[in-house]
Amino acid sequence: MATTPQAITRKIYKPSYNVGQVYARAFGSTGIMLPVGNVLELAVNHTEDVAQQPDMTRLGGGVYSEVRRVKQAEVAIKFADWNVVNLARASLSTVSESDSGQVQDEPIKLHKGGLIPLPHIVLSSVVIKVGSNPIAAAGNYEVRPEGIFVLDDAADIEDDDDGTLSYSYAGQAVLEAITTKAVELQLRFAGLNEADDGRPVVVDIWRASQSVAKTLGLLTGKFGELDVTGTMLADPTKTGAGISRYYRTTMV
Repeated sequence: MATTPQAITRKIYKPSYNVGQVYARAFGSTGIMLPVGNVLELAVNHTEDVAQQPDMTRLGGGVYSEVRRVKQAEVAIKFADWNVVNLARASLSTVSESDSGQVQDEPIKLHKGGLIPLPHIVLSSVVIKVGSNPIAAAGNYEVRPEGIFVLDDAADIEDDDDGTLSYSYAGQAVLEAITTKAVELQLRFAGLNEADDGRPVVVDIWRASQSVAKTLGLLTGKFGELDVTGTMLADPTKTGAGISRYYRTTMV
């Protein structure tokens, strides 16, 4: 038998231990909502403005009247997945994508014991020439993801040699940080309450800004996380008595 709405609202025992997916899309978009990956923490935080009037009618004081209003509702998210979309939003990045390709006879300056940084990563078919003579990799240089490292004791290379470099490279995404404005997102949390037989609890956040990540832990000795926050903004499309312009929770 289906549970009636009255029975749901009268239920007392409802501990909460949620897991689940978080989906997002740009606010105002009609596109599909996409999963953001593994979210370690998702929280809604409220800040109140409290106005109080003292009770001056008798000895001892106290509060005669009080008004409480929500000053701000904030969403806090801790991402585990540093995918392109999450990282771009967390660093205000402009994203560009390039297909695999080739570079032919690019002029380079060779120095022993140093790195030649390149705009592409994951190289293959690398050929270095000094003049018209190809330089063997063995005993001279290493091809690394970050570029070409010339060995200290390179046998066939002299400091300040002028050379040319040819290589093939894989497709890649490039994120140029702090080059765009913060996004506004619509979020949906598809929660499953492990403390309540896995029953669903769905939270819709209609419109929220997203901050930059507080820290980008590039080398920490532990799993990386992206901590961001956002302010819930009023969604003007949500109208009617008792209809929230900020967020909604649906449960069974």
